[in-house]
Amino acid sequence: MENDRILPVEIGTLKVMSVGFMLEHADDAVIWRGPMKISVIQQMLNDVAWGELDCLVVDCPPGTGDEPLSICQMLGDADGAVIVTTPQQVAASDVAKSINFCRQLKFPIVGLIENMSGFVCPHCGEVTDIFASGGGEALASRYGIPFLGKIPLDPRVCRNSDDGTPFIRHSAATPAAAAFNAILQQLQLQMTRSEGTKS
Repeated sequence: MENDRILPVEIGTLKVMSVGFMLEHADDAVIWRGPMKISVIQQMLNDVAWGELDCLVVDCPPGTGDEPLSICQMLGDADGAVIVTTPQQVAASDVAKSINFCRQLKFPIVGLIENMSGFVCPHCGEVTDIFASGGGEALASRYGIPFLGKIPLDPRVCRNSDDGTPFIRHSAATPAAAAFNAILQQLQLQMTRSEGTKS
């Protein structure tokens, strides 16, 4: 805390805040009803000393419950949502609900990302599909939203995450890093288009 504001954890140029940082023990269960969740979301948005940000990313749980509804209402002028799916058909119905949720709230959708899109072999670097392929692209096409790209499963990303090191810096020459960079370019393009339509 500093000047009655919560200080985020800083990692390089990123500032991060999580309920997990507030727990006495990392494995403590968080059992909260709706009003408590909403109060914590308000606190994270309003009482954290974010400073000047280029971008604020809020990672919501899947679904259309209290958390995403509260966030959409509190961030009324946000640029929009990035929907993340996996290639399997079973994920499509949940993602479709999220898309329709955003549309009912008139919350813009910046685009859709397909996560876990293939597995990167740690020995040769080849990407192999472990689930059905193309589910994210098909979903984006069906709902008329931009497809931002696919991110493969890469053991190096997992290791870097566990170590707390930014994989984009330490594993830059990997298919996953290339995928992230391509998605960032697509995101910037979509955001520029979005700003153009607002002005």
